[in-house]
Amino acid sequence: MTITPDTKDWTWVLDRACPQCGYDAATVPVETVAARLPANAGEWRPVLQRADVSVRPRPDVWSALEYACHVRDVHELYLHRLDRMLTETDPLYDNWDQDATALDKDYGGQDPAVVSDELESAGQGLADRFDTVSGDAWQRPGRRSDGASFTVDTFSRYLLHDVEHHLWDVR
Repeated sequence: MTITPDTKDWTWVLDRACPQCGYDAATVPVETVAARLPANAGEWRPVLQRADVSVRPRPDVWSALEYACHVRDVHELYLHRLDRMLTETDPLYDNWDQDATALDKDYGGQDPAVVSDELESAGQGLADRFDTVSGDAWQRPGRRSDGASFTVDTFSRYLLHDVEHHLWDVR
């Protein structure tokens, strides 16, 4: 899936509004991220109850179910990365191949009701961890294997775009 035609790197979303979903990281107070994560996760429940939940709109575009599985796994991955950022000095994250994960976990064959519960639980768990961040901890760094560097602050707002954009994708 392509978010913008001129880049494969989503870090641009920290600098300007997303031309598709309208998310603008510059307008998101970092203190609101924790509350927005479970709210977003809850908005997936009606999506996952649709009759067409497992139907891909095109062969090269995930179904709503596959997107929901991805968002659930993003929450879990980001919780792990956030824990590392808060407990290690400038951790370097292993690469995550989201397409391989989708195949390995058979996203398209999962039970939508189970995914809905898991997504809400994962979103709440990540929100709870973000709720523990305060003061200078927002500036703790971490890096992806592709060289992108984040602070907990930019990491949180980057993550929020990912999950909010994917909900926009399936509407």
